[in-house]
Amino acid sequence: MDCDQQHEPAAIPTFVEAIGRDDADVLSGSRYLASCVDDDLPPPDRRRINATITAELNDALSLAITDAFCGFKAYRIAALADMAFDVDGYEFPMQFWVRAAQHGLRLREIPVRLIYNDPSRTFGGPLDDPVARLAHYQAVLKQALALAC
Repeated sequence: MDCDQQHEPAAIPTFVEAIGRDDADVLSGSRYLASCVDDDLPPPDRRRINATITAELNDALSLAITDAFCGFKAYRIAALADMAFDVDGYEFPMQFWVRAAQHGLRLREIPVRLIYNDPSRTFGGPLDDPVARLAHYQAVLKQALALAC
């Protein structure tokens, strides 16, 4: 889970139970599944960028995810053993989803509550500008896709 207090630790047993069913290698939380959307909305630029990158990932990789940036996940460790990553931080989801699809991992989303305790929280540096942030994410995604071919 992310360290920005956007996830409820009380949901961990749900993830443990769901990954225990052995029908997914990656169980990813989604803050945007219909059953979870409530009044706690993200800042508009964050939701727009998430939707854009999620759509680009779905189109490029034939996925059907709804929340590319949710950090609340359960992983089947053996399924990730041969995967290598060379980015971290905010860039990680773009590379992760490409590598997961490339390795044929079974992916499933489950709803998690959307929590924004501090809508004014910043990314830091150039990523605070939504245009620059989207362009950066798209560049990382493009590079990950190129390396996957």
